[in-house]
Amino acid sequence: MRKDKIIIYNSQDGEAKLEVLLENETVWLSQKQMAVLFDCSADNVGLHLKNIFKENELSENSVTEHYSVTASDGKNYKVKHYNLDAIISVGYRINSSRGTQFRIWATQKLKEYIIKGFVM
Repeated sequence: MRKDKIIIYNSQDGEAKLEVLLENETVWLSQKQMAVLFDCSADNVGLHLKNIFKENELSENSVTEHYSVTASDGKNYKVKHYNLDAIISVGYRINSSRGTQFRIWATQKLKEYIIKGFVM
């Protein structure tokens, strides 16, 4: 991931800190990152995503991209990431206070990026 397109998200409670990829006027997170964000398991996130696609709430092809991620072993791996639409859908299903905090933050950052062309 290009470092100039990464912004840092810190939850209000200080328990979650994520590097959020900003690309194509949206934010992108992996299932693992969503689990940290929503304070749940990656399996729980995966289950909600599966149901979101099964119920045709969102089209998987339109809300996913693969990005290279450097793992702790120093190797790069292609990891599926989900855009803000998918993140919000999962957040509503999990219905956590951290999810609400993130939706407010992400909307603010996207508006700032669209208006100014950059995010502070």
